[in-house]
Order: sequence, then structure tokens, then C-alpha cells
Amino acid sequence: MSVSSLHNNQQNHLMTPELARYYKVVEKGSDHTQLLLYISKSNTNIEVIKEEIESIKGRKVHFEEIEEEKLLKLLESTYGKISSSDSREKVNYYHGNADNFLHDLITEAKNLSSSDIHIESYEENCRVRIRVDGLLLQRYLIEKKQYPSLINKIKILSNLDISEKRLPQDGRIFFQRDQYKFDIRVSIIPTLFGEKIVLRLLNNDANDIDLNKIGFSHTDLTNFLESVKKTHGILLISGPTGSGKTTTLYATLKFLNNSTKNILTIEDPIEYTLHGINQVQVKENIGLSFASALKNFLRQDPDIIMLGEIRDFETANIAIRAALTGHLVLSTIHTNSAWGIVSRLTDMGVPPFLIASTLNAAVAQRLVRLLCPKCKQKQEFDNSLYPRNFKINKKIDYHYIATGCEECYRTGYKHRKAVFEVIPVDEHLVEEIKGRSGNVLAHLNGKAIKTLKENALELFENGETSLDEIYPLLLSDQ
Repeated sequence: MSVSSLHNNQQNHLMTPELARYYKVVEKGSDHTQLLLYISKSNTNIEVIKEEIESIKGRKVHFEEIEEEKLLKLLESTYGKISSSDSREKVNYYHGNADNFLHDLITEAKNLSSSDIHIESYEENCRVRIRVDGLLLQRYLIEKKQYPSLINKIKILSNLDISEKRLPQDGRIFFQRDQYKFDIRVSIIPTLFGEKIVLRLLNNDANDIDLNKIGFSHTDLTNFLESVKKTHGILLISGPTGSGKTTTLYATLKFLNNSTKNILTIEDPIEYTLHGINQVQVKENIGLSFASALKNFLRQDPDIIMLGEIRDFETANIAIRAALTGHLVLSTIHTNSAWGIVSRLTDMGVPPFLIASTLNAAVAQRLVRLLCPKCKQKQEFDNSLYPRNFKINKKIDYHYIATGCEECYRTGYKHRKAVFEVIPVDEHLVEEIKGRSGNVLAHLNGKAIKTLKENALELFENGETSLDEIYPLLLSDQ
């Protein structure tokens, strides 16, 4: 299809006018696996734009490069003239004092409930992006000559070597301003055009976290609470980095925390603080690892132990044996599904009979972005939009899509919600873990255990999120 023959009907376009104008791209076509876009040949940030659009739309992007003049005409004919008041077209430039800018930047990120700040150097200039609801949004551009002063300010605050520019460095900043008081984890790496910094904003206060408000369905919450109310055993939460596992663990600790319990945690890093809980920070450089701390915890008469993560056999083995000797152990582990936790522990070398004797529940978790209530648009729905071979359980006539407005920074999404898969281990599953039982999936279906896919699909059917957002989960085999 030629550039000139692209039709102007926007009803089936995945790119909203706001996103198309912001990134200066025009949709050529799409399928369920990739989005085809026109982009200018003269654009120097094609890879960055590709990454950001893929993150926003939840599918692969393929660019066809055309002349700048043709692209601008196509933008106007497809989406109309660009309004001078479009806030996404405005670029914020940093000028002046690095100290003031850094404090204002961190405060702004905190006000937006951001988890990370990315400060990056490129050939011509530098940029600042903040991660909001899992998505990186560009906020500022910085001139190259002003970048070193900002880098040095961050290094000084985090007690790092300002003369070292060749090796990665890690540090920490305690930030206090106005009503805010929290820790920031600093990571610096050398890149081709200068050092890149990521500031991870750690939410020190866990008092606002509530198990009833993070996304559990009634059935999943009931099964989860039954597992953590036991006086011993182990509960494991699986999921990729950034899926909210630590938040769920702290909501659990808050629920369990009282003056009659001795609760100890070992974390890397300590992301929340909670009164009444004894927290230990991992320090690998002096030999304080998850495994070594856990060994010493058992001499501290604990009732409940929380491990930030089970990474290896030694940690897994000590955690399992702690659960076997009368302690409640909570931790996270990297697998793709709840039942995959059993296979992961077995692969680490933990004997199946020990897993069967101690595992209270296996939990999987993901975070799903919610549609912005102010700008989401209702459209007719066709079942062909689902992945191929997807089993359709419920017919829906309409669905909502992300568009973008001032309220959601033109992303179409605002806030996130966790979806869970909670598998309580009963007698049948104990036998399954030992390798003596039949079809575990049939057993879980019989107990009405909802998968991650089913819980995510329910959010979509209720109009809380878009099909694009849950599409990767619908493709899973779980």
C-alpha cells in the first residue's frame, strides 16, 4: 500500500492522534503480533521510540521509513492539524542549579507515584524519564554541558566516587523534603555517550498497603489468608521483576503483625518499613547473604520469617527446613506460573517430599494497567480480536480502548491492579508433588481455582483494562 493511499478512517487505528503526533508516526496497518508504522528517515531516536510504543501498545513495532515532508503531510491528513496547546508537544528543558533541579525532579516523581527515574546521556543531549504505572515517560531534556554537574551531585549525595566514570557504581540517598522522607537506591553504569543513572524510589511506609485493596478476588483472598494463618509452612509468590510481589508480601506482614509475633525479614533492598518488624539488609560484600542471615534468624526465636527472594538451593533448603521446624516462611521466586514454583524448587535440588510437607500455597502475580476512566472509549467488540485458538467463555458486545488525555499523560492508562493465581496445597496436591497423583489441572478446575489468564480476562470483560494490556497473558498456556 502506498503512502498516499492510506485511508483517513481512524476507527480501527491502534495509534491515537495524541500518541501519533507525540512520536511523529502514522499507522500503516497492524495484526495481532505487530504494529506497522511510518516514521521519518531523519528521526535519530527510532530504537527508543520503538521501545516506548511497544511498551504502550503491548505488541511488536515495525517501522517503514519515509521522507520527513511526506510524514508531516500524512500526519495532518490522518489526524488533523496539531494543536499548539497539545501538552505532549512541549519539551521541558533543564536549566540552572543541579541541586534544585534534582530535588524538584525527585519530588515530582514522588507526587506522580513513580517507581524509578532514568537519567540518560546520548550523543547530542541527555534526557530524564520517569516510570509511572510501569511505563517510562519522558519529562526533561538536558544539555550535554550541564549533565556532568547533575551526575556529580547525585554521586556526592549517594557517597560515590565522582572521579570514577568507567565502572558501575551503586549507592543510596536518604531524601527528605516537605512531607516526604524515603530512601533512593542509586545505580550508575557507563554507556557509550556518558553515564546512565537510575534512581529507584523506595516507599518506606507500608502502613497504607492493604490485602483487601491490591487486587485479590474474594476466593483468592480466602485461600491466601487460610495459607498465611497457619503457624508453620512456606508461602511462595512468583512473578517477574516489577510485578508487585514485595508489596503483596508486606501487605501480608502488616496483616500478621502484632505484639505476640516475632517477625524477621532479610531483603535486598529494604523497600518498606513497618513498625514492629525486625528488618535486615543483605550485604553480600561482608558475607551477609540471604542464606547466612536465615541461618542466624533461626537462633532468634522467630515466628514468621520473610525472605526477599529465593535464588539458589542453599537459601531454598534452609527456608524449607525452617518451615518444617515450626516457622511460617514467606518469600518470592522467579517462575511463570503458580504451579511452576514446585518445578523450580525441584530444579534447585529440594526433594519433592520436603516441598510437599511444607508448601502452604503457591501464588503467581502480575500487574495490569487500568484504563484511564476519563478518556477510555467504548467500541464494538469482535471475537476475532482475541488470539488465535483462544477459548471464548463469554460473549461481549463492547470493550474499551486506551486513548490518552492530560490526566493520564496521553498513555490511556491510570494506576495498576494486581491479578493473582492462588493455589492452596491440599492432600491431593501433596500427592501430586510427590509424583503419585493424576491430572493437576483437572483437580484445580474442580476446585474453581482461577488462573492468571482468567482473572485478567475478567478485568477486561468488566471494562477496567484493555485487550492490548492483557494480550500477553491470554497467549500463555496456563
